[in-house]
Amino acid sequence: MSAAQPDLFPRDGFPEIAFMGRSNVGKSSLLNALLGVKGLARTSKSPGRTQAIHFYRVNDRLYFVDLPGYGYAKVPREMRAAWQQLVESYLQGASRPDLAVQLVDARHEPTDLDGELLEWLGARGIRHQIVLTKADKLSRSERARALQRAAGWLGGSAGEPGGDAAMKVLAVSAVTGDGLPQLWKIIDDVLELTLNKATLRAAGSLPAPGPRGNPYRGGRNTL
Repeated sequence: MSAAQPDLFPRDGFPEIAFMGRSNVGKSSLLNALLGVKGLARTSKSPGRTQAIHFYRVNDRLYFVDLPGYGYAKVPREMRAAWQQLVESYLQGASRPDLAVQLVDARHEPTDLDGELLEWLGARGIRHQIVLTKADKLSRSERARALQRAAGWLGGSAGEPGGDAAMKVLAVSAVTGDGLPQLWKIIDDVLELTLNKATLRAAGSLPAPGPRGNPYRGGRNTL
């Protein structure tokens, strides 16, 4: 389903994994590759095509959430403002994601907007994972340099597929499938943690979550 306003967000309680990044970073291709369904998420060579938040319910277990891309100058300012308001309503609302997967093109330097988004997520206590897309377009040595570069720029640590990639910068390819099992492992670990917390809360062993503040109120916005 697609939601162009907050009252259309799902309210059925399934965990949510949100995918976000600059326009044309490869979100739709990655979603299709993770789910093994070609054409499920629309891909386009024209950045800025995602104008709503798209929710994909996976096996009645969780949602993959495709957020509008940011940083595309040709989108009218009024439309960017509307997208920003919609995305902030989602990220700060009751249905905020259990994991935010921040995508960065492996071929390019992370931008100031990428850094601001990482800080924005951290300030709000949203669990996040940095993922470099389009890794198939790089040689092995170029990929290693891209991982180190992103780790240093964004404050993470580099991790090649095959190791413990949790909370590290992970390189993936929607074309070859590199890194996708490791990304699924990260997602599964988050789902297990979320389920355990829900069980403890239902048993009264964990307090209910309190109200969420907005530490950046009045400051710069990323999306």
